[in-house]
Amino acid sequence: MPNTDELTGSTTDQHKVAILLCTYNGQHYLAEQLDSIAAQTHTHVEIWASDDGSQDDTPAILEAYQHKWPKGHFTIHRGPALGFAANFLSLTCKADLDADYYAFSDQDDIWEPNKLSRALAWLSTIPESIPALYCSRTRLVDEQNDEISVSPLFTSPPSFANALMQNIGGGNTMVFNNAARSILREAGEKLPVIAHDWWTYIVVTGCGGLVHYDPTPTLRYRQHDANLIGMNASWAARFARINMLWQGQFKNWNDRHILALGAISHRLTPFNKNMLVRFAKARQMSLIPRLINLKRCGIYRQTFLGNLGLITAAIFGKL
Repeated sequence: MPNTDELTGSTTDQHKVAILLCTYNGQHYLAEQLDSIAAQTHTHVEIWASDDGSQDDTPAILEAYQHKWPKGHFTIHRGPALGFAANFLSLTCKADLDADYYAFSDQDDIWEPNKLSRALAWLSTIPESIPALYCSRTRLVDEQNDEISVSPLFTSPPSFANALMQNIGGGNTMVFNNAARSILREAGEKLPVIAHDWWTYIVVTGCGGLVHYDPTPTLRYRQHDANLIGMNASWAARFARINMLWQGQFKNWNDRHILALGAISHRLTPFNKNMLVRFAKARQMSLIPRLINLKRCGIYRQTFLGNLGLITAAIFGKL
């Protein structure tokens, strides 16, 4: 029976979704993640798995599930072994990858059954020519899948001015269309970016695309010691970010994003291209001109404390 989308009433089962699953030593939780993908109410999915050289049972688990999936709908690839961002970007840029929509997937979460149907409810309303990105909040759980809390609710609108300063959506929640993937492929996979999800948010907003941030959590985001990137809402995480800022890490991240955006500068909207140029120049100015021009850029973060930190970083030349 076709799946009638819960938000729009439209039939979306005919839309093929490629699940971009990147793994590395993920034997403990991978099966539970794959089971949750198999249980999606939107059933027209293919798995594109890229393993980055796991030394545990991850490859065997992937092969076992490959045999369970319909033939040709579960492919396994070898990652570049250059970190998680490079692995996701290499998978996203594969020439033979072909679907209507694409969803990043970590190896240790649990997707809610309606995760993909909620994403497609919005994505299917956007014209194919417009880059579109869906993301959502998450429900934080511990290693035993017991709930801890819910990720922060962001209320300021998604935009390039925000994307330059932070990422609002975890990659594990992101689903995007072919117009967005086309620009990601054009930018290339060998980029000095910090994370594939932050880069995706920057690219889609910078090139005039649309972003929908869903306030409803669509997955259970497992917090454990082996997480490469855990939830950053705790006070310990906030102090860690302050420390990284003073050490110049945030400034280094901005350097790398500005460099990466050079590959698709012709794709940026005129307004966003001007913003990027102004931002890049302002970072090199003395205090008063720097503050004036950064203000004119309109950059912002999603919270009061985040914006306070942004002002402090601007004053001390840490942007």
